[in-house]
Parts: sequence; structure tokens; C-alpha cells
Amino acid sequence: MGDLWLVALIILAGTIGAILWGRVDRSAVAVFGVLLMILLGVMTEYEAFTFVDWNVIVLLVSIWIIAGYFGKSGFPEYLASKAIKWSKGSMSTFILLMGSMAAVVSLFVDNILVILLFAPIALHITRLLNLNPAPYLIFIGLCANFSGSALLIGDLPPQMLHSVSGIEFLGFIWHSGRPSSFPILMTTFAVILLIFRARFKRLFKKNGSALEVFPLLEEGRAGLKDKRAAVIILIFFVGTIVALALRQAIGLQLGVIALIGAVLLVLCLEALGDRVQKPSFSDVLGTLDWRAILFYVALFALIGGIEKQGIIEAAAAAVAPLLTSSEPLGVSALYWMTVPIVGILEHDAYILAFFYMIRDLALQTGLDPWPYWWAILWAGTLGSNLTVAGAPALLVSLNICEKECYRVSLKEFLSYSIPFVLISVTVCFLLLMVFWVLF
Repeated sequence: MGDLWLVALIILAGTIGAILWGRVDRSAVAVFGVLLMILLGVMTEYEAFTFVDWNVIVLLVSIWIIAGYFGKSGFPEYLASKAIKWSKGSMSTFILLMGSMAAVVSLFVDNILVILLFAPIALHITRLLNLNPAPYLIFIGLCANFSGSALLIGDLPPQMLHSVSGIEFLGFIWHSGRPSSFPILMTTFAVILLIFRARFKRLFKKNGSALEVFPLLEEGRAGLKDKRAAVIILIFFVGTIVALALRQAIGLQLGVIALIGAVLLVLCLEALGDRVQKPSFSDVLGTLDWRAILFYVALFALIGGIEKQGIIEAAAAAVAPLLTSSEPLGVSALYWMTVPIVGILEHDAYILAFFYMIRDLALQTGLDPWPYWWAILWAGTLGSNLTVAGAPALLVSLNICEKECYRVSLKEFLSYSIPFVLISVTVCFLLLMVFWVLF
């Protein structure tokens, strides 16, 4: 290891501790950690810049811009009107449909934004029926956070896996002749819906019908502010996703493809001027979570600093005996160790560090890294739903509840999060073992 490995380790540990403490903004803490590493010689300012995977950052920002237009187009409200129609007024069916829609949109859009898109719709129903909004908002938050790792562009962890391993968009559907993230997580989600369906039927048995109070516009067009603008946004949204899936044929980096899609969408809408009703570009930029983007930039630099000092390589060598003695044992240990850790620890830094660790371990020993990478990705994503410390998106749901004067107790929150996590991690683990370890 490098001469400054202990300094780097102390800075990283202190940064993570300050993030968990929560008294200081996590983005400011992460940037301060990077500055300390630079000032104390762990890395140079140039190295800090180069450690950041700017392809991933540009991809993230570009997708958020497209998603910002998507959210302001009225599509979420339109989907909600359809959910009411399809549910035939049943609140138990409605909450499952809302959770499903949140999960589907979260395949392509950051989970916090998904919550901000769908929460107002659920609140509209609960206000009219005078219901506690907590079950709806918590379930939407859990579903949105669940599916972000099913495809490449929904959340940061799969984008980090692309950065470390080079996996492409279609690799999240089928990889190495086996089903990978999308089919396995969607199968897991289907089991969750099946089990929670019985629970919600009991919970909402005495609630009224949403059809009685929710005004549907003609042919379910509620929410669409301008049909032409909505169609344009949808075309660019879908077109960008298709282009990302064909990255290898196109020959451009994912970030460049997403940026082209975002820029063309902005130019197209701005060129139409007042002929369509659309949000301004400045309004869309205002929807981006710049603090989160800054945090992700700092995160790459921090992990790059400890990698430069050889800490990740040394850690890989230390855990090698456990992980390489038996693949079923090693993958299982890594998976079940991760679940409780990410339940209380912000999971992005943990996942990224282990991605690099597994990469180095594979180079040292020749093991197949993919069962271990999938274990970290899936356990890290699903386990984070346990508490708001692991998944900040869930904190957004609870904050919205409090604004509606419904304070969610820890007991009530855990009554949803614990069964959701236990079901998801158990089903996903069995599928991981069947498709990636045992056969």
C-alpha cells in the first residue's frame, strides 16, 4: 500500500461517519473529504478530477433533464387517472398500481424524482377520502427505490457497475447466457406485489371508492398539459433509451448519447416557442438535485483516493480466502453481509468500493466476478429499503407525510419496510443462486 494509506482511510471513515451523523449536508462533507485528501497529499487535484467517471455524471444529468420534462408534461397525472380507472375504485388495487408505475418509471428515472412525481397524485386521493397517506407514500418510495438497479440508467449503482466492468445496457437484461438484473428483479417484484396484495386488501377493506371522488377527464386524459409537447417529450425519452441500448452499434459513450438526447429535446421544445405549452429550460434545471450530483462527483474522487493508496487491493486480498474458498459460500456471505450494512449506511459508497474490490480480487485470483458483482448490486439496492438512512428517497416520502400533518412512527414505517426487504432479498437471493452460482 501507499505511504499515505492510513491518512486516506481515516479521511474516508471520518467522511462516512459525518454523513451518517447527518448534521452537515452530505454533499459538503464529501467535498470536504476530497479536499482533505488533496491537501494532505493522498492525491493531487488533477488525480481527483480524473478519478471521477464523467461519463456517468453526464449520463445522470442528461437523463434527469429529460425526466424533468417528462414529469412536468403531465404524464404522471395521466398514468394516475389510468390507475384509478383500472382499479375500478379499489384502493388496494390502486396502491399496487401506483407502486408498479413508480417501479416502472424508476427503471429510467432517479427514485427521488419518481417519488416527487407520484406523491402528489396519491395525496390528491387521500385528501379527498380523508385517508392516512403514509401507506401510499411509503409503498411508492419502496417500489421506486427497488427497481433503480434493474436497468443501466435508473440509479447510480448500475451506472457505477458499467464504469467498473464495462457492462452495456442490454447486459442488464441478459448477460453471459443468463438472465441478469432486469428479469431477476422484476420476478422478485412480482412476488412482492402478490404478497402485499393480500395485506392491502385487509388494510383498505373499509375505505371508500376512489371513483366517487376522483374526477376523470374524458377518455382518461387527465393531467396532460399539451398533447403535442407530451408526445415530443415521450418520443425523445424513448428514443434516448433505445439509443443507449444500441450504444455499441452507435459507437459513442453512454453520457454522450444521453446528452445528445437531452440537448435535442431542449432545442426542439424551445424552437416551438409558444406553439406548445411546456416548462422552461430553467424550470427543468431547477428540478435537478445538484447537491446529489456534487455528492456523486466527490464519491468517485474519494474512492479513487483510497484505490490509489492500495487500500482496495489490500482489502481484496484480505477477503480472498472467504470469497474464493467456495463460490456459493463466498457469494452468500457477501450478499447477507451487505443487506444489514446498507440498511443503515448510505449504500452508494459501499457498493462502489466493493465493485473495485471484486475487480481487483478477480485479477488476483482469476475468479468470475459477476456472481459477486450481482450480489453486491442487488443486496445493496434491496437492503437499502430497510431504513431512511440507507435510502434517502424514503426520507422524502416521510417528509411529504409530515407536511400533510401525518407523522409516521418508526414502528409504522418498519411494518412496511421490514417485510418488503425480507421478501425482496430472500427471493432475489434464491434467483441469484439458481442462475449465477449453482447452475
